[in-house]
Amino acid sequence: MADDDLLPVVSFGNLMSEGIALSRRGQHDKALGCFNDALKLRAGDKHCLITRSKCFLRLGDTENSLKDAEASLQIDNTFYEGLYQKAETLYAMGDFEFALVFYHRGRRLRPDLHKFQLGIHKAEEAIINCIGSKECHFLAPMSLDNAQNKPKDQKDQKQTKKQSPKTEQQLLGRLYADKAYMEKLLKDEDLMQSSTRQGVKVMDLVLDGISYLNQRRDFWQQQKPIYARVYERKVLRQVRAQDKKQKPSDIARSIAKEMEDIELMLARGSAEQSCRKAERLLKKIQAWSENEVPNKHELIGNLYSCIGNAQLAMGQMEAALHSHKMDLECAREHTLTDAISRALDNIGHVYARIGKFQQAINTWEEKIPLAQSSLEKAWLFHEIGRCYLELDKAEVAQDYGEQSLQSADEEGDVEWQLHATVLVAQAQVKLKDYQSAILNFEKALEKARLVPSEAAQNGIIAVRGLLRGGGGALGSLWEKLLSQLGFPSQFLVRVREPGGLSCAQLLSSKTWLKFPFPFPDRLFSSESIKTTAENVEEDEKEEEKGN
Repeated sequence: MADDDLLPVVSFGNLMSEGIALSRRGQHDKALGCFNDALKLRAGDKHCLITRSKCFLRLGDTENSLKDAEASLQIDNTFYEGLYQKAETLYAMGDFEFALVFYHRGRRLRPDLHKFQLGIHKAEEAIINCIGSKECHFLAPMSLDNAQNKPKDQKDQKQTKKQSPKTEQQLLGRLYADKAYMEKLLKDEDLMQSSTRQGVKVMDLVLDGISYLNQRRDFWQQQKPIYARVYERKVLRQVRAQDKKQKPSDIARSIAKEMEDIELMLARGSAEQSCRKAERLLKKIQAWSENEVPNKHELIGNLYSCIGNAQLAMGQMEAALHSHKMDLECAREHTLTDAISRALDNIGHVYARIGKFQQAINTWEEKIPLAQSSLEKAWLFHEIGRCYLELDKAEVAQDYGEQSLQSADEEGDVEWQLHATVLVAQAQVKLKDYQSAILNFEKALEKARLVPSEAAQNGIIAVRGLLRGGGGALGSLWEKLLSQLGFPSQFLVRVREPGGLSCAQLLSSKTWLKFPFPFPDRLFSSESIKTTAENVEEDEKEEEKGN
């Protein structure tokens, strides 16, 4: 009796706690022993029956799991844990319809528990998946221990049920590699004839493993057939694609970055690379919806403009013209005023580059009402005037040059005052108004000194050399002006001499004071100087022919 008193007292609660802890650690066999001992101390405890039922289910023993679940319900038919466990066991056995019945019963008792609603959904899905198959029989999955007790003929029957490797791989997933390995082991006759230390043949173990995997394959086939898996993967891909869709704010930032790169490449002289990047971005934006890109049409037009500018830089005039016309068409279709103005600007520029000056004039004159600033008008009037000058319409060119100068004065932009003054002077040379032409060239030279650029300094040096040296076409123009004004011949000699009088020096002369007009100038390029010089030379040749 003394020895019995020294033995530790094992209570029902201790056994339950130990069994639950072992089950959570995955030691289900040991956990079963604890639950069995606990039921000996308190037979018919519904909570212990349910925990043991869960343990049986994890071991694959669905029959005993179902018995314990039903036993708990016999004690209390409103025990919601018993209803849930019975439904789960029936689902694992493939009885989806009966499982659905008990999921519904449990939800009616405890609508607050979300697990019953989840059970209803998965049972309904399994039933729907099975409807499409020609035969919908249900197989109870078994544990490896139970599979060892199956008769040999049943194993052989399972092995005779062949499925294509592709189907098996889809159903078994990662377990397919294990089955393939065990099937490979069957071919090793020496290994199959050997036994373990416990006296179990290796062949029986391998066949049991294959049989178990076949049963799981059949269960998963009826729970979710291949056609249901294909549909599920399709839906999953759609969901992932939806998730991968960027937010409008992210898309806007990405587009802004790519547009910046496109413009930077063109500015650095990588026109071909800029064009390719713009074309790729254009295709992406065209594929997006307006919900994703609210300013989609504006961006499309902008990209056509970038592509056109890159093509122009590469010398692809026809392609550039087409791209800018696409920009104009898109802008007019969606009433984008700024885009219309931009497209007309670029189209006129292409026409001017290929020598179609009248088309350039028509395009730019259409843009005049859309010009928003004095600076933009100064540029626009200047370009139209240049085109008229190329068409030998000097009077109209002079008129546009004066409008350009007026707009540049309003803006206070010295550079465009310079360009406009040169245009007026060139038109006056064409009109043989040499006095006004030289006056404007002098104004242009004064403006040129205010423009901080190397080209401006080169222009100053070139013009000063021509005027001071008295040689060349401008020197001839200067002599013509002096002759027209009745200037004494000795001054003409001084102008012709190297290092001769400049315009400013002549102005300081007392004799020159009787001709009270100021002498101005502007910076103009060597191309402008050449053009003016050529015009004077042509006039001289015409006079010689006339004489």
